[in-house]
Amino acid sequence: MRSSALGTRFIVAALAVLLLAAMSAFGQSTATLTGTVTDQLGAVIQNAQVVVTNQETNLQRTTTTDATGNYQFPFLPAGTYRVAVEASGLQHQIITNVRLDVSRTVAQNFKLKPATVEESVTITGEMPTVERTTMAVGAVMDPKQVQEIPLNGRHFVDLGVLVAGSVTPPANGFLTSPIRGQGSLAINTAGQREDTVNFMVNGINLADMANGQITFQPSIATLDEFKIDNQTYSADSGRNSGAVVNMGTRSGTNTFHGEIFDYFRNNYFDARNFFNKATVPQSQFIRHDFGADIGGPIIKNKLFFFAAYEGLRQRQGLSLNQTVLTAAQRTAALASPSVTIQKLVPLIPVANDASGAKFIGSASAPVLLDQWTGDISYNISEKDRLHGYYAIQRDVRTEPTDAGAGSTVPGYGDQRVARRHLLTLNESHIFSSNVVNDLRVGFNRIHITFQAINNLDPTSFGINDGRSGAFGLPEIFITSTGLDFGGFSGFPQGRGDLTSVISDTMSYLHGRHNFKFGWEGRQVNDNGTFQHDMGFVGFANPTDFIAGNPNLFTSVGDISPHIIARAIDAFAMDSFKVTSYLTLELGLRYEWNFTPTEKDNRMSEFLPATATLVQVGTSALPKLFNENNLNFEPRVGIAWDVWHDGKTIVRSGYGWAADEFLPGALALTGNPPFVHPLRFSTSVLKPFTSFATLTTDAAASGVAITTTDHNFKNAYVQSYNLNIQQEITPSTSLMIGYFGSKGTHLRQNINLNQPFYTNLVTGAQSRPFLAISASSPILPGSALGTSLTDRISNGNSNYNALWVTANRHFAKGLQFSANYTWSKSLDYASQTGAAQPENSLNVRGDYGPSDFDARHRFTFNGVYDLPFKGNRLVDGWRLSGVLSLQTGNPLNILAGTPVTIPGISGASASLFTGVATNRPDLIGPVTIVNQAITTGAQAGNIQWLPANS
Repeated sequence: MRSSALGTRFIVAALAVLLLAAMSAFGQSTATLTGTVTDQLGAVIQNAQVVVTNQETNLQRTTTTDATGNYQFPFLPAGTYRVAVEASGLQHQIITNVRLDVSRTVAQNFKLKPATVEESVTITGEMPTVERTTMAVGAVMDPKQVQEIPLNGRHFVDLGVLVAGSVTPPANGFLTSPIRGQGSLAINTAGQREDTVNFMVNGINLADMANGQITFQPSIATLDEFKIDNQTYSADSGRNSGAVVNMGTRSGTNTFHGEIFDYFRNNYFDARNFFNKATVPQSQFIRHDFGADIGGPIIKNKLFFFAAYEGLRQRQGLSLNQTVLTAAQRTAALASPSVTIQKLVPLIPVANDASGAKFIGSASAPVLLDQWTGDISYNISEKDRLHGYYAIQRDVRTEPTDAGAGSTVPGYGDQRVARRHLLTLNESHIFSSNVVNDLRVGFNRIHITFQAINNLDPTSFGINDGRSGAFGLPEIFITSTGLDFGGFSGFPQGRGDLTSVISDTMSYLHGRHNFKFGWEGRQVNDNGTFQHDMGFVGFANPTDFIAGNPNLFTSVGDISPHIIARAIDAFAMDSFKVTSYLTLELGLRYEWNFTPTEKDNRMSEFLPATATLVQVGTSALPKLFNENNLNFEPRVGIAWDVWHDGKTIVRSGYGWAADEFLPGALALTGNPPFVHPLRFSTSVLKPFTSFATLTTDAAASGVAITTTDHNFKNAYVQSYNLNIQQEITPSTSLMIGYFGSKGTHLRQNINLNQPFYTNLVTGAQSRPFLAISASSPILPGSALGTSLTDRISNGNSNYNALWVTANRHFAKGLQFSANYTWSKSLDYASQTGAAQPENSLNVRGDYGPSDFDARHRFTFNGVYDLPFKGNRLVDGWRLSGVLSLQTGNPLNILAGTPVTIPGISGASASLFTGVATNRPDLIGPVTIVNQAITTGAQAGNIQWLPANS
């Protein structure tokens, strides 16, 4: 099916649904005020007039109570409000300073006294400290926390790890490892993978659908507040099974406010890196994070603006301590029988430490970032409000080294140039006192390129990797030493991804029922993506390098896909007030995640049942995998006000949430006949010939293919909890609860062609597929290599935890949030499931603690206004701080020794080997050795595990 036809059908379907119903897909970035008006005896008051007024913009809405005495104001901008109630013959009541947080429903009830004369009573509102209106569990970061909690780098995502259930991720986290100058791109919370977090700004998706990360971090200066829901979401939240992060942006008010700032840091105030010893200069670190913002009225009470600029200039020296060639090895390599090796040796830094085997130094890693944002809000009338927000970010980042994906010595690396955009528009319209609608449209876009710094011509070194000219050397890696230099495997590359969104929500209050209906349509266009791989050449050790005898060569080839992915979601929910103290939340969500397509059907897939390679989009295989159009997701929750005073709330919830397939996970555009990936590994029967024959040797060794299970299913997570909240004081509350989840059909990679065993003498292998079938429409009869990656959906996970939280709203100069998490997270594969299991023939064998599992965690953050008064020198000072304590993450240990093949014994047993890595058995207590090194580059205290522990 052609993409143009799909696009037309998608637009027509979206418009039809928009005309027929008002529906949406995600949790809201606005707030809701609701409540009941009664008299002193508890009798409900009908037709009481309720007026809510924003104290900063004078936005005003009016409604009346219904036959059950209930009123509701949905889709209000987060802020501080004045609420006034009037009823004939009763005392007028006004409550001021009612704080409405983003994505939160606040209940404000009124009891009116009889009045013999017209009179009114004004009360200062106190923000409720317990949640009694929804089953979603999470935390709100209000403006004071967002703006004043100290953050290293001013990255708001760092606030996500301060929420109960979140953990500090391991150093090898997929999206959680901080990017230089840009912070982490996701969080691990409530036992969920980081690529399942649902980031939204003003209700518009800010997730980069290539891999699930946030497209960019909006400037802290532009965020009013945000809420993280990380357990049992209401039915209006979807697309992902992970946390829902709702960000509300700052708008102008009736008074002008602005600021100019510059946060400065340099290495003179930093401790030295462990490997940056006093014998060498301290690595440079200079960072300026500067900017300005201003907001105010364009037309008082009607039209407001807010504009901001933030820039980052960072210069950082990365400490290097890399094993290189010794003087003797360099001499031998310069006399190597391989001319290519002789030419490569000068590219390796000379050892400069006392041992004569390491290079110690620094590599420059500059970052330049500029972000501009603008916000417009327009109170068109009492029934209509329009809000728009636009942000653009430009960043340039140089990565001189990148262990695991590039060089470990200076002189190589890459430069990454990106431009990112976000647009959100929403219009709220009041149809009647009990029917309100909110329409949203928007997009986020990223365009980024990765270019190697070193553009040497491989042919001038005698290397035939399929490239010529100033393109760059292949990545050259020596396994035993970790030395990596030359180019970057998989570079140069780039992509341009556009995610477009249209959604609508309608709120309908009917007696004790608060209904919401909604829908959303999304489309992801992968435009301008390219990859021109420079290849990878691996050596087992320096001896093989000197001899010019590599053991591995790979090259992905040239890829330029145009992936299109679409989704339509819908939901209906009812927050039913069974009694004044018991609320039942019922919801059902439906998600149709269309199977991704390629604009020109430039994808092929391997079908294991027939051992054929076929083109996707043809009669042989119309779709990449079956449609995931049966995602029905029930959500149910209960909130019980135990003593009917709003101070002790018992809540419980259950939710089913599915994950949309990330189109960036597709690699089928890199399969033949569109691309010819190469892979060659040496053995007794397939020795290395020469650098001049790399591509021909690889072509003769069999094709490497990536495929996707045709029965691939969307992952889903079932979450459940039982918790109790207690108000300690009007500003302080405590929550304790059990929280659990079960993940099913999680995405994972396996090797379909993993050998059962290999004969070390003859090289013969027992594996599922030696060649593509002779009846295959593509490459019939071609040899298959030992790498046949299959994306499957058979992963599972389990999470069980105890959360304890204590929160205090700002009162008497003090605000804080503290939480303790006791948890255990288990799964088959963590992060994105991109890594293959130790043994693809036994995927369940990898079931164990998640990479991000942490048994105990405690966090505290707070702001305290110092009580000094008198003049500007002592007035207005405050203290703020963050404390995080956490036990360690799991340590994964693998042994690389051959394993015994079942059924083969005696003298023949030594002729066979199984999988390359295996799990060592724990046969005794684990010993941790603490050792003090007093001399040399590694002087200091270190810990290590002896091999026999």
